[in-house]
Amino acid sequence: MGIWRDDSATLICDIAPPAIPWGHKMKVYFIGAGPGDPELLTLKAQRIIAACPVCLYAGSLVPAEVVAGAPDGARVLDTAPMTLEDTHAEILAARDRGEDVARVHSGDPSLYGAIAEQIRLLKRDKIQYQIIPGVPAYAAAAAALGQELTIPEIAQSIVLTRMSMKSTSMPPGETLENFARTGATLAIHLGIRALREIERQLIPHYGPDCPVVVAYRASWPDQLYLRGTLSDIREKVRAEKITRTALILVGPALANIQDFKDSALYDPAVPHVLRPKVKI
Repeated sequence: MGIWRDDSATLICDIAPPAIPWGHKMKVYFIGAGPGDPELLTLKAQRIIAACPVCLYAGSLVPAEVVAGAPDGARVLDTAPMTLEDTHAEILAARDRGEDVARVHSGDPSLYGAIAEQIRLLKRDKIQYQIIPGVPAYAAAAAALGQELTIPEIAQSIVLTRMSMKSTSMPPGETLENFARTGATLAIHLGIRALREIERQLIPHYGPDCPVVVAYRASWPDQLYLRGTLSDIREKVRAEKITRTALILVGPALANIQDFKDSALYDPAVPHVLRPKVKI
């Protein structure tokens, strides 16, 4: 651990650098492709994809348009049918050729991107890497809904979590019931087939009439948003036959609330460092 400076910014942080300076001529870029809309790809991500001779992308969640900008003759592979060992073998081969790799993930790679185990292998083999953030699905969903997820004195926290189902088990204590006790807005991943269990755990804390939004394929051309409550959302989802690729948002901030206190950020009676004088 130590102080490092990003060459693209002036921020200095007392943390380890995102890329390991071992001197190899190639680098792996973990790129957040956003939730689906190719236009939500950052300029930096677009530039790096266009420069990498190798592009490995999660084809089940990343549209082909995102990687269409790879250079002519690039090795572009859909990793959906591949294992961790398969993808790392491609990276090792690229290293031997001295070629950079764009490893493209959906949303933001820091959230359920399964990059930790990939990074572990890169560190073992002394391969440099860098993470390029992307737009997460919950942000795209909030934008499509046209609302803020943090309302003054209603909800000031967002919990990003998931259901276990057939995936990796959750750590002890990270339960919906524990999160629900806070009253925060919940963004639940991998839970569309567990709505009955979600209802069971959340209704005692939020109540049966608590607003729920199911965001199906947020920002894709066929995106769909279902509004309901904890007591009726399961039937609405069943009617639409949604069984995968959906994010579940739960919490009182999702209601069409108009009677709430303004944020202190722009309150003329509340001074701050950029507005030191109180205006009355």
